[in-house]
Amino acid sequence: MMVGLATCAEEDKISNLPEHLIDSILERLPVQDAVRTSILSKKWRYRWTKMGALIFDEHFFKKYAENAPYSRKFVRIINKVLILHKGPISKFLLHIPKMGMYLYGFEDVDQWMMLLLRNGVRELILTSSSQSYKLPRYMFSCLELTNLKLENCLFKPPLGFEGFINLQHLHLQTIDFTGNFSGTQINLPKLKSLCLDTCTNVYNFNIKATKLQVLHVLDCPDAMFCRLFHSPCLTHVAMCLPKPMGKFTRVERMTLAMMLSNLPEMRGLVFDGIFFTVLIPQKIPKWLPHPVNSLKTLCFLNFKFGDLNQLHGALCLLRNSPNLEIFSVRTLETECRVIRYDMGPASNHLESPHCLDCTLDRLQIVEIRHLKGSKPEMLFIKLLLAHSPSLKKFIIIRSGTCAANDIAKDVMWFPRASPKAKMIYLNSKT
Repeated sequence: MMVGLATCAEEDKISNLPEHLIDSILERLPVQDAVRTSILSKKWRYRWTKMGALIFDEHFFKKYAENAPYSRKFVRIINKVLILHKGPISKFLLHIPKMGMYLYGFEDVDQWMMLLLRNGVRELILTSSSQSYKLPRYMFSCLELTNLKLENCLFKPPLGFEGFINLQHLHLQTIDFTGNFSGTQINLPKLKSLCLDTCTNVYNFNIKATKLQVLHVLDCPDAMFCRLFHSPCLTHVAMCLPKPMGKFTRVERMTLAMMLSNLPEMRGLVFDGIFFTVLIPQKIPKWLPHPVNSLKTLCFLNFKFGDLNQLHGALCLLRNSPNLEIFSVRTLETECRVIRYDMGPASNHLESPHCLDCTLDRLQIVEIRHLKGSKPEMLFIKLLLAHSPSLKKFIIIRSGTCAANDIAKDVMWFPRASPKAKMIYLNSKT
């Protein structure tokens, strides 16, 4: 009798949960588990059919890939879920598995996209480990979209496509823009963040996004940076190139001053070494026409302290960023094995009396990763310590090839402008 009462009490607790809490629980469950909650009570029965988010990720497909004869079972499950679903679908994530194992074409995916369009999807994440999936034409009429992430898809809008008027976040990875737009400008009036990752023929991707705040361009060799920077609201920019731009036929040239003049509100900036040495080929000046007053965080990736061009670029940005608070440098992790340039000029420049000729009054945190203990590296550390009166923390993460004790011993004797500066030494695997 007591067991029965306890069971009823537990059931009542489950049944009496507020609807918004039930929805929150369902959205955190895999779809197949959310469907199974129908057996819990009458209040839970078919509640999953009103879920606002449907997630069919890589883990979902792997569950049905273990037994090859039933590999298309997931197609039937997705069809059933979408047919039985009631109400709007605000978020839909779909990972398309390898074509050879699971699908005999993209017809099923096209049908799912059609159903999504009718349900007013606002966040769409579509990734493919198969051949590139060509988005159907009707997807470009889905104007309710606010978040869109595509990986290994063919992004070919139909003629007359003017843009997604409500899109706020756009992430495009492994997209080829060859001949997609024919010079047509795509209007994205509400776009706040844009990430282009390992895309090709990006010069064809002509957008107008006057409210863009965050821009990441990673391994896109022919991106038109000046055009992408044409947004007065940009606050965070990251640019990394796969290899020297001279290897590509279509190259955009611009100066550091030209680029920074288009970024009056920039607070965070990430560069890699190749961007300094190739994209900005002219002699980098000491002083820019206008200081970068808004910049608070600066990060260099794949940086070579022994490369004089990169060093000039780094010093120029430090010198012209009077309100910089956080500075981070990550050198090439494998560079220690083979050094293909003469470090003498860089060392001589760092030892010259007017190398920096200013104080970094607001700089509080410095981090250098993969430090190898070369002479330019040590001289650069010495320079920062001597010119940063507000420094609180200096983090050195050494490469596995150098001795931490030797570095700490040398740095200990460097003069410091800040008596509160705390030195932290870590291993690269920490």
